[in-house]
Amino acid sequence: MYSHTTIGANDLDRARDFYDAALAPLDLRIRFSSPEMIAYGAGGRPLFLVVRPFDGRDPSPGNGTMVAFMAERREQVDACHAAALAMGGQDEGQPGLRPQYHAHYYGAYFRDPDGNKICVCSHHPE
Repeated sequence: MYSHTTIGANDLDRARDFYDAALAPLDLRIRFSSPEMIAYGAGGRPLFLVVRPFDGRDPSPGNGTMVAFMAERREQVDACHAAALAMGGQDEGQPGLRPQYHAHYYGAYFRDPDGNKICVCSHHPE
């Protein structure tokens, strides 16, 4: 459906530590990295890229912008959220059902150390 999603980070070492922990429950791993970029994925596309902004200015999260990762199981949602908070992420919504979206939507929300809003969700019944 899409090739990749990109967010900016001020400190790629800090971002690597954060996303290594937060994305591990989803089996998303670093696929490649450079001094300017870290790419996470499950193999092939799509990729989730954390980059130093190409224009050299500070990164900033967008208003209304959010990246959502899909989990197969609700316990993965719980584990990602817990790992993100343990790594200094900010809670934006505890794991739980969100029936306003649909009967089986189970999601959690957090912000990374640079303020980017991230969602992890499962659409499967338990």
